[in-house]
Amino acid sequence: MSGEINRDIKWISGSVPIAVVMISLNEAHNMEDVLKNLQGWAQEVFLVDSCSSDDTVDIALKYGVHVVQRKFKGFGDQWNFALNELPIKSPWTMKLDPDERLSDELKAEILHAVRHSTFTAYTLPIRLYFMGAKLPSILKLTRLWQTGSVQFSNVKANEHAHSSGPEGFITSEIMHLDSPSLDHWLTKQNRYTTAEATSQFEGQALALPPRFFGTSLERRMWLKKNFWKFPGRYFILFTYHLVVIGAWRAGKAGWMWARLRTEVYRLWEYKRLEMEILGRVPAKIPSQPGSPDSRVRLYE
Repeated sequence: MSGEINRDIKWISGSVPIAVVMISLNEAHNMEDVLKNLQGWAQEVFLVDSCSSDDTVDIALKYGVHVVQRKFKGFGDQWNFALNELPIKSPWTMKLDPDERLSDELKAEILHAVRHSTFTAYTLPIRLYFMGAKLPSILKLTRLWQTGSVQFSNVKANEHAHSSGPEGFITSEIMHLDSPSLDHWLTKQNRYTTAEATSQFEGQALALPPRFFGTSLERRMWLKKNFWKFPGRYFILFTYHLVVIGAWRAGKAGWMWARLRTEVYRLWEYKRLEMEILGRVPAKIPSQPGSPDSRVRLYE
């Protein structure tokens, strides 16, 4: 983005006593739309940026967002930094990803909830959209809480918020518009599988204790721990996504999503096996060109 940003620009605050917090890395393709979606609704908006190389920070500053930068060490670590260090004044805090959007129906339901709440936190359903198609895939996660009442599991990926009090439920869905292109989606999944494989190889704790007869999140942790032991696991996983969840209803996009989600788990397993064979986590190799070196001649 060209030109200087006026640092005196203030966020156009709404009447809802909520601070929306996001973390980012190269989210310029989402930043304008997500901020327009929140403008005039959320009281405060904060962004913890992991030193983006695109226009993410420029766009956020243009809208008067409170932006800080911090090198990324892991999702749980970054979120706990955000909750512990940002100067949040609103009585409620909401976690949002830059590729998520709130409908008018959801905004109204959240407003009613925070004005008449007897709960410390709320679980919200998150509906996945892939290649523009609405998928029958819904995650239910804690995304709204009284400020100061939540901490995140300190994990590299798949972090979860832990509330210190009773939780209620919001019925309207967050729209998760997953990646603007397949190239972008694959890049994200490559980073995600490396983080998960590294965590597994190093024996790091899961976000929650794994219990088959526990909560839905505890069952997910049990599956995450034991999935690798099941024979025919990738055929089962593909069938689960395609048939049980019902991705087939979304046509070609749904079939591709079911297949790719299965391959994400296979890549995760192969990366962990690579680490076990090598006895170490492979060194990170930069994938993008850097700045010219002043010590040598540069040809245009």
